[in-house]
Amino acid sequence: MPRYPAHLTGDGLVNPFPGIKALERRLNRTLPHQLGSNEGLDMRHRALREHFGEAFTEQVYRYGDAEAMGVRTRLSAQLKVPLDHLLVDAGADSLIALALRTTCEVGDAVIATAGTYPTFGYFAKGQGCRLEEPAYREAPGVLAPDLDALAAAAHRENARLVYLANPDNPSGHLHDDDGILMLRKALPDDCWLLLDEAYGDFRDDADSEFAARTLPGVIRLRTLSKAHGMAGLRVGYAIAEPAVLTMMMKVRIHYAVSAVSLTAAEVVLDHMDEVRQHVADVKMRRERFAAHFQALGADVLPSATNFIGLRLPSAELAAEVHQALLAEGVLIARLAHPKLANVLRITAVEDALEPGRLDILERAIKEHA
Repeated sequence: MPRYPAHLTGDGLVNPFPGIKALERRLNRTLPHQLGSNEGLDMRHRALREHFGEAFTEQVYRYGDAEAMGVRTRLSAQLKVPLDHLLVDAGADSLIALALRTTCEVGDAVIATAGTYPTFGYFAKGQGCRLEEPAYREAPGVLAPDLDALAAAAHRENARLVYLANPDNPSGHLHDDDGILMLRKALPDDCWLLLDEAYGDFRDDADSEFAARTLPGVIRLRTLSKAHGMAGLRVGYAIAEPAVLTMMMKVRIHYAVSAVSLTAAEVVLDHMDEVRQHVADVKMRRERFAAHFQALGADVLPSATNFIGLRLPSAELAAEVHQALLAEGVLIARLAHPKLANVLRITAVEDALEPGRLDILERAIKEHA
């Protein structure tokens, strides 16, 4: 079983501010007369009310529910995941940092594919970890994290944690469920698997039983930024065994998610028909997009996300196209890692399908096909 840093074990570390909402639940009554907290409850907020309206402003006065009970209750019902297997935090990025803080100490080795979501490496190095990065597996039509290489590196480096984005960011590659289970089995017993599923809502099997499973030794991360359209409000959640989440709560920022964000998340989760329609629309655009560029002769990477990746013949051409599009006011993503610098990533939004929007890219593909 993976272990925790020594300073987190035992009973000494307890969140000193569980919050008023948590206290009300424990007392089984409301506390309308809040005379002991230092929130700006008497602030009139005339400007905010005029700008945003009454409903928004009413959420501004108080800290958010540290236990995010409303969001977790909705997620629990929708995903069929036990309530105590869910933890809400300020987006998947914050959850990555929280998972590292919970599992790793200075000097511990952590493993991630070279060129995968760079925020993981940013936080890992900030935590004082030693980052080892096996290369992607590349082949015609394939740019995928190499699961065998990740497991081998974990054994070689006596790693504390392995990070895998699935579907992958930035390649879009999806490993099937058997592959994930085989990776977990192949890792050292005391090594964690941090499974970043920020794009999981765009999988064709997003509603499968496996998608909601709690896996021993695995911390699964999700977000409401992509399929739910809430990137600006920073709401994400983890799925893990209750004992793991209890340990994460020891080092979590108490009020990382605002009352505004939590309330908005509850509204969105109460209207999942909009989310499902959005996901369906994204998949349709993604496939139209992929077919369009394939017809031009582009090397289009398979994607289970809300974007597609185009592998150009050279990093120099990718840089030239990227800069030319920027000069036209069009922002696409060019992968930062030197070994992936020939890959461009384009989000499947309606604006990308506008005639002429990507003429520069299309001409470059035709010229070099």
